Amino acid sequence: MEQELQPVSGPELTTSTAPIDLTRRLMYIAAGFAICKLLFHLFANRGYGYFRDELYFFACGEHLDFGYADHAPLVAVYAWLGRALFGDSLSGVRLLPALAGAVKVFLTGLVVIELGGATAAVVIACIAVIASPLFLVMDNMLSMNAFEPVYWTAAVYFVIKALKGDTKNWLWAGVFAGLGLENKHSTAFFLVALGAGLILTNSWKAVREKRFWMGLGIAFLIFLPNVIWQFTHHFATLELLENVRKSGKNVVLGPVDFVAQQVLVAGPIGMLVCLGGLWWLFRQREQRDGEMQPAYRWMAVTFCVFFVLMFLLAAKNYYLGPIYPIMYAAGGVWWAARPRWSQALLCTVMLVVSGFIACIVTPILPVETLLKLQEMSPVKAPKTEVNHVSVLPQHLADQFGWPEMVEATARVYNRLPPTDKVRAGILAGNYGQAGAIDFFGPKYGLPKAISGHQSYFLWGPRGYSGEVLIILSQNPNWFARNCVGGVEEGARVGHPLGMAEENIGIYVCRALNPSLPDVWSRLKVWN
Repeated sequence: MEQELQPVSGPELTTSTAPIDLTRRLMYIAAGFAICKLLFHLFANRGYGYFRDELYFFACGEHLDFGYADHAPLVAVYAWLGRALFGDSLSGVRLLPALAGAVKVFLTGLVVIELGGATAAVVIACIAVIASPLFLVMDNMLSMNAFEPVYWTAAVYFVIKALKGDTKNWLWAGVFAGLGLENKHSTAFFLVALGAGLILTNSWKAVREKRFWMGLGIAFLIFLPNVIWQFTHHFATLELLENVRKSGKNVVLGPVDFVAQQVLVAGPIGMLVCLGGLWWLFRQREQRDGEMQPAYRWMAVTFCVFFVLMFLLAAKNYYLGPIYPIMYAAGGVWWAARPRWSQALLCTVMLVVSGFIACIVTPILPVETLLKLQEMSPVKAPKTEVNHVSVLPQHLADQFGWPEMVEATARVYNRLPPTDKVRAGILAGNYGQAGAIDFFGPKYGLPKAISGHQSYFLWGPRGYSGEVLIILSQNPNWFARNCVGGVEEGARVGHPLGMAEENIGIYVCRALNPSLPDVWSRLKVWN
């Protein structure tokens, strides 16, 4: 352990004030790194354009509910709040995830402090969070993924404090566990792993605490509205997840690839921090009642159980990401006991490598320069879904083409005779297209879109009968058979930097038979 942990006596610092002053100083250091993280994303989050999922979440924010087919409800609240506070400014709506990224850095520093780390440990752990390729991406756009590590890290922070004897912290752990569930359902697997970590180590005695169960009760009460929504909607999310499994939509990784891609998620040097943390957690012991017992081993077991769960469930590579701040914190403590030259080298290499990675994974460079850097890079961004095809990584490619698609749709719409325009609905093939129509369409006078994809299906056909439909589709064959008044192509759209699946036609369908309400159930696509 670092010498700095020992109280220093003298005229400036007494033994009684040393821990308080040291803790305050460490918190200031963590806050400084958090501000650096925030400033980076304020600079980086202004381009290239809105991401597909952001457009969808904006639409969800216009339909606030206790649940959605494909995600938990809080992300719709973020979208609604961001637009309410900052309008439709790209950097404005992305301020919330940038703030979440900063909070994540600060919370990591707090966990380091609770683990007994001092200055070097806080510095190493905070830099590891900042340098993580996953967090560089996720904290730069609006989604539940930016907030997920915040809730998990906060929950673990309060669990640590509760296990030290201040049992009221179980209640706060429950609050953040419940918010995590309302943010993203994968939190349930994290909580299972956390429970296993406690039960499989000497920390199992915590389950006898009354406040432990009160914390669980608080988490359940916070999550209860979504549980009720799922029940009243026939467990829509479970149906969707089963469809994803059957369709083979996601890339399924073998053991070697799954482990290898974690290096890309945590960062090549950040993984060294994580491994050091895992080693330190497994070896940690403390003196209790005259015998040696595990202290923080439950955190190591939690990580290992969660890792195995994600692999067995064929999860996407980044689903493990929210647990890494905890491991960075433990790794910071371990590395702080190494020689100072190795600490300096570690931090320097992390920052240099992350600077190069940031240029590739965030939209801070002109696209032409980015493409050249991609060619130079020895590592290519892995695909998480089978059909993702683009010259750019999917999280960047899906920021191109949406305004052009909406403009082309508007041209088709405005060529309709006035009698057709008042009856025309715009049927999008997926939630990205529908979200783009809803977001960019008002300036062209377009009506709100309809779609059978994800939660758009639950919002129904919006009163359209199908007498006139503008259809955005790669394959309009089904409509060609069922539009008795004929189908004509009005335009074709696609962006050279966008996703190949968005190279589509825009068609005008007349006299859909059966009517749109009658065939709506057949248009449902949950995947």
